[in-house]
Amino acid sequence: MKKRFQPKFNIKKGDSIVVIAGDDKDRSTPRIVQAVYPQKGLVLIEGVNIITKHLKPNAQNPQGGIVKLEAPINLSNIMLWDAKAKQPSRIKRSKSETGWVRISKKTGEVIK
Repeated sequence: MKKRFQPKFNIKKGDSIVVIAGDDKDRSTPRIVQAVYPQKGLVLIEGVNIITKHLKPNAQNPQGGIVKLEAPINLSNIMLWDAKAKQPSRIKRSKSETGWVRISKKTGEVIK
């Protein structure tokens, strides 16, 4: 997809978010975003959506084995965590002198 049509998300790597839908739903515990995949609309979150992967033996891992790792979840299943209000909040984007900023709709604070 061309950069012109690339979707714009309010979530960035390193943000605190909460999972609002799915097996790992917990609106009270903030978690950290590890990666964002905008073309697919997916987000990789620390400790969420753990899958079991079976690895064949190879040069780096001669034993092979079973590994547990995080899989990405859909962007619609998360909300940004507002630290001041201590609850999830929706976000609006507005233009400032320095560029676009994200503003929490609950408190009106700028999110860094």
